Amino acid sequence: MNNVTKKNLVEKVSIRTGLTQVDTKIILDCLLDALSDSLARGDGIEIRGFGRFKIKERKPRTARNPKTNELIEVKAGYKPIFEPSKELKQKVNDALVKSPAPQRGHGLKIPPRDAS
Repeated sequence: MNNVTKKNLVEKVSIRTGLTQVDTKIILDCLLDALSDSLARGDGIEIRGFGRFKIKERKPRTARNPKTNELIEVKAGYKPIFEPSKELKQKVNDALVKSPAPQRGHGLKIPPRDAS
């Protein structure tokens, strides 16, 4: 499986909406900034049919450095997490069950080379 980059998202949304890639990148950047700012304030974000972003508190704990076997104290903190919606889980499962070997190239279909 490949990772889709921000550039890939901009290209895909630009084609689908008819907006320029420059305008699409501005919109995507604004969306990501709004999501980040909301999470930084401790607010959750719910996008129906897609999922929820929320903040989870991590308690302080003692961990072990695997290289040195030394015990280290890990401070308490917060981390953003994502919980997919039922619809998103279903869509992913339906797509991957139908085609267990995802195509390479970020969804762009490239015809195979001739054997000649």
